[in-house]
Amino acid sequence: MTAQHQTHLTAEYDSADRARAIERSIRPEIDDIEGDRTTARLSRDGQRVELTVEAADLVALRAGINTWLTLRGVAEDSLAGPQ
Repeated sequence: MTAQHQTHLTAEYDSADRARAIERSIRPEIDDIEGDRTTARLSRDGQRVELTVEAADLVALRAGINTWLTLRGVAEDSLAGPQ
């Protein structure tokens, strides 16, 4: 795939432990979700988790962004516990 579009999604958490838990929740999906039109990279630096989504076209980029924001949201919600 030749990525012509990309976006960086960055979230900063209140602790490095929380950021690590979010990263570990999302990381298994990196290799499972990649397709022929999108790829994603994940990194963590202390309290910051960064996702880079690359896509061949804007439709695939939008879909990739939605997917990764949803996965990150689920990870965050699961750490928050019952409400």
